[in-house]
Amino acid sequence: MTVTVLTGAGISTESGIPDYRGPQGLWRRDPDYEKLVTYDFYMADPEIRRRSWLMRRDNPAWDAEPNAAHRALAGLPDAWIVTQNVDGLHQRAGSPPERVLELHGNMFGAVCTGCGARSTTREAVDRILAGEDDPACRACGGILKTATVMFGQPLDPVTLNRAIEAAEGCEVFLAVGTSLQVQPAASLVAVAAGAGARLVVVNAEPTPYDHLADEVIRDPVGVAVPRLCASLTS
Repeated sequence: MTVTVLTGAGISTESGIPDYRGPQGLWRRDPDYEKLVTYDFYMADPEIRRRSWLMRRDNPAWDAEPNAAHRALAGLPDAWIVTQNVDGLHQRAGSPPERVLELHGNMFGAVCTGCGARSTTREAVDRILAGEDDPACRACGGILKTATVMFGQPLDPVTLNRAIEAAEGCEVFLAVGTSLQVQPAASLVAVAAGAGARLVVVNAEPTPYDHLADEVIRDPVGVAVPRLCASLTS
């Protein structure tokens, strides 16, 4: 049985990483937070960039451990994991890196917006802590950012196309811990359903795609996902 899984912030909350839109989400607690991950604000304002780097420094993902849901998905043979998360927990749980499609990139790498030179988030944060307010690319002097897709940036077309192919080619599609409000990631649900896949939505709150689902589960992901994976492999 071919399985494709789309995961969002809700799968990592049980690992101690806050989500964005949930009842305790970052945007509800700090409406200004969205500016730190919005490309136009980031590129225009050095203070936003500084705050964004420090936000990355303080992200619980540095020390987070995969939870039961991550580990259960890692045990699905030959599954595609399409994730909106940037925390790397699927790989740390044991999912083969080549089977994990990071739609929104990864927070641990950094890239120059000018020349494309690669470095690390840790290096940029260390430079800020050493006194640089807005660390520039060492190669060309351009603006650095984390290797994540910010709001206002397009997704990597190669990664997106691979995700669409995984949605089109699966027999079962699981949407786990995602509000399904961010496009084009959310549209993968409709792609899979349109191709005839059995659709299961696991999310604490209603989503715009629940009406397409064969099953909607509101149980905590740490309970629901291991149970689902066990049924798929039995």
